[in-house]
Amino acid sequence: MTAVKATPDGPTLRIRHIRSGIGFNKTQKATLRALGFKKLQQVRTHPDNPQIRGMIATVSHLVEVEKDS
Repeated sequence: MTAVKATPDGPTLRIRHIRSGIGFNKTQKATLRALGFKKLQQVRTHPDNPQIRGMIATVSHLVEVEKDS
């Protein structure tokens, strides 16, 4: 799996899609899509900022987050 670097500057977060959005409301599914997920087990790298943290909080039960440099 390859992760796409969002920005080379500052701290980043590696986010893995670990659980399907099926059975959850459409705002949570839309948040998964906004984070860039299309399939399970995908990994995306995003900058560590309040907007991304808020999106992660919305779907925290569907994703796994680890701090990347």
